[in-house]
Amino acid sequence: MPSTTYSVGEVFTKTFEFNAQNVKQFAALAGDYSPLHHDEEFARNSRFGGLIVSGTHYSALMMGMVGSYLTERGTGLGLEFNFQFRRAVLANDQVTADWVIKKIEPASKLGGDLISLHGELRNSTGELCVMAESKSLVMPSERI
Repeated sequence: MPSTTYSVGEVFTKTFEFNAQNVKQFAALAGDYSPLHHDEEFARNSRFGGLIVSGTHYSALMMGMVGSYLTERGTGLGLEFNFQFRRAVLANDQVTADWVIKKIEPASKLGGDLISLHGELRNSTGELCVMAESKSLVMPSERI
């Protein structure tokens, strides 16, 4: 039986807003110099019609959500993340990320529980932009 205080079906959600400045800054910090993230004229003439957010940007935000949430009741360590990018995220859009706990398995050799999650990121019109899967180890804080 899992020792965690988390439950299968538990959901956590966060909304993010992007703008041209933070899109350019994050892409540069991540080493992503695609003109789709930096050159407004180039991006405007592309099939996207404007700057798009680097996949590293919103995937990092989604990973941060998992790390923050799973450390609220213990210590969480991310073990796996998988992202499927389905639709570009436009700069100046608002997106909502949802994660749901799908499975909790005891991992006594690791000193905690393995928690599997499914995540989705949707734009302001509700279109699915990203699907994600994650697995993390959650341990009591004193086990670190």
